[in-house]
Amino acid sequence: MQMQALPAQADTPDIPVLALDGVTKTFPGVKALSEVSLRLYPGQVTALVGENGAGKSTVVKILTGIYQPDGGAIRVDGTAVRFPTAQDAAAAGITAIHQETVLFDELSVAENIFLGHAPRGRFGLIDTERMVDEARKILHGIGAKVDPNVRLRDLGIANKHLVAIARALSIDARVVIMDEPTAALSHKEIQELYDLVDELKRQDKAILFISHKFDEIFRIADRYTVFRDGQFVGEGLIAEVKESELVKMMVGRPVDQIFPKRAHNVGAEVLQVAGYDHPTEFADIGFTLRKGEILGFYGLVGAGRSEFMQALFGITRPSKGVTKIDGQIRVIRSPADAVENGIVYVPEDRGRQGAITALPIFQNVTLPSLSRTSRSGFLRLAEEFKLAREYTRRLDLRAASLDTPVGNLSGGNQQKVVIAKWLATKPKVIILDEPTKGIDIGSKAAVHEFMAELAAEGLAVIMVSSEIPEVLGMSDRVIVMREGRIVAEVAGAEMTPETLVRHAAGITEAAR
Repeated sequence: MQMQALPAQADTPDIPVLALDGVTKTFPGVKALSEVSLRLYPGQVTALVGENGAGKSTVVKILTGIYQPDGGAIRVDGTAVRFPTAQDAAAAGITAIHQETVLFDELSVAENIFLGHAPRGRFGLIDTERMVDEARKILHGIGAKVDPNVRLRDLGIANKHLVAIARALSIDARVVIMDEPTAALSHKEIQELYDLVDELKRQDKAILFISHKFDEIFRIADRYTVFRDGQFVGEGLIAEVKESELVKMMVGRPVDQIFPKRAHNVGAEVLQVAGYDHPTEFADIGFTLRKGEILGFYGLVGAGRSEFMQALFGITRPSKGVTKIDGQIRVIRSPADAVENGIVYVPEDRGRQGAITALPIFQNVTLPSLSRTSRSGFLRLAEEFKLAREYTRRLDLRAASLDTPVGNLSGGNQQKVVIAKWLATKPKVIILDEPTKGIDIGSKAAVHEFMAELAAEGLAVIMVSSEIPEVLGMSDRVIVMREGRIVAEVAGAEMTPETLVRHAAGITEAAR
């Protein structure tokens, strides 16, 4: 579907600060971008919307000089330009704030902000006093109450993120690219980021905002541009588009039912947990799980859900607790013990804990199943590819080949690799910790559909999620945790957003 651009706002300049016209980029076996267009205007936020793999990250790397386009033009103030290096893009006033910005804990805040372009004095030496003074001004300008002399390692996550923003703004940018900037922030910190964006707009910066969260897009953006499968689909004003229309443009079809309807064929009890304690993280955790059931775990940050799941999988050691599989007590001291007993865990942090991103897809998928793909101690390549192909096809993994390094995949496809890896072990219980965090709405629908298929095949599923619609839409029952303890178990008519939040926040009937 090709949409015409909507009329610009009256105060929108005719010439954008930065534009892409017909830009194409091809990698071996993959056409990442096919004649895409993008326009960024001063004092406005343009949301770049699309599924994982739509080409958003490739565009960011082209705009920042990391990649060179194969065709098309980059224009600054209407004039065609080239960015052979990242330094050239920075010199043109283009800066990017990435979801995972590389900072250095052992350096000071000021040193991190001006790394690579520190002010210099006599004999070319770094002018430390001036650097600290300028860092303090930038931090003050974004409302960050951070001492520029402090070592980065002494700051919390939110303040480190502000340092990353200050670093990006230290080049006096005209164009600011924000790539999933709220992924690691709390609700309060997100509100502060919104205030920062409003301030950047007042300074006439052109902002490219990339996010999977529609509430953020409709809160913060003035305009939108949609990519699908590396192609430009449409653009326009946020005030004149509905969420359902954006979704249809993103995925090429309406997503009316994100949560698939399931037949509730719950079978015999497969897992029983009792008396799980940890000295600092959780206490007295106990529940049961049946074949074909999806059991949701909900709670606020710090509730102890992930910490318990890691203990159940043998990553950490609880002080006490009993695990029964099919009625038999099983001792789980390590992930290997858990896998051997039919329990697998898909972690929230797939990049660090779920996959070896430097290895190709097929080796990641077969890593826990080497006994099935080897003979007499030798790996059989054909068997590895066969096993990987079977499970990646089931998950509709999108990649040029199974030789593709996992690090080259989009977030949604990386998640599918991690799930495929554990499904290949043929488990009885699969724990999915925030299974759709950081992936787009189309990939979310695919993961939800596959979860439903797993349950229909008799697999017992534990799903940890902070998204209430997901918890309510996918779960047969929901366990609510608060401060390391189970405070409620709800099912049926009790499964409402109000009930989950009330239990998670400890709101009493009297307080209501």
